[in-house]
Amino acid sequence: MAAPAAHQALDVLGLLGRRVAPMPASAIARELDLPRSTAYRLLSVLCDHGFVVHLAEERRYGLGTAAFELGSAYSRQEPLRWVARSVLARLVEETGQHAHFAVLDGRDTLYLLEERAPGKPSLVTEVGVRLPATLTASGLAILAAMPPTQVNALWPSREDLPRRHDRGPTTLTQLRRELREARRRGWAGEEGSVTLGFCSVAAAVLDHTGQPQAAVALTFQASEVDEEGRQRLAAQAGEACRAISRHIHGREIA
Repeated sequence: MAAPAAHQALDVLGLLGRRVAPMPASAIARELDLPRSTAYRLLSVLCDHGFVVHLAEERRYGLGTAAFELGSAYSRQEPLRWVARSVLARLVEETGQHAHFAVLDGRDTLYLLEERAPGKPSLVTEVGVRLPATLTASGLAILAAMPPTQVNALWPSREDLPRRHDRGPTTLTQLRRELREARRRGWAGEEGSVTLGFCSVAAAVLDHTGQPQAAVALTFQASEVDEEGRQRLAAQAGEACRAISRHIHGREIA
């Protein structure tokens, strides 16, 4: 398949993936500004390979099983997690503290990876756990790297701000202040908001446009690490984030 045709085929798959129902070929051609003959030819090739299915009676086209399998393979081999796993293992070896890899899912921090340090107490932030983003260092690090308008859209009023152990921002002004401070220093932190007696520091993993994709956090007992040590751990978390970005995007992301 020539390069222009490959681009067009990907456009077709992208369009079908954004629709909740199968589409007629004429609508696909119209939305992608393709000649009908080109649209039918692309659909025929995609059908032959299982990426598109033709519903003959309805005269519509939808995503096929090959597209589903490709999506499932992405979930299994998701590049960020694949790269982050080895980076987190090295980070734990260097710091002797628990390390986490998390993403923002709506208003929640969703933990995708946890690398435990030997001899350290277990934590609640296991893989698959969700916690309010405004209470976690990972969530705050990601939010600090987002445009303020996006943050405002997620939390339009103070009533939406959760509390845990009587910790966490209680007003939007306080949240914005925390995010500005995290943005200024390049990392976010929390103390006792997730687990009493424990602290976390985190930095954001940025994509090639500078937008946050995920966060790397280190968690430790508050009594064991002073302020200088916390800053040092935060710097190491930041370097881990940059290492992940380099692996994914092939260059340094500031």
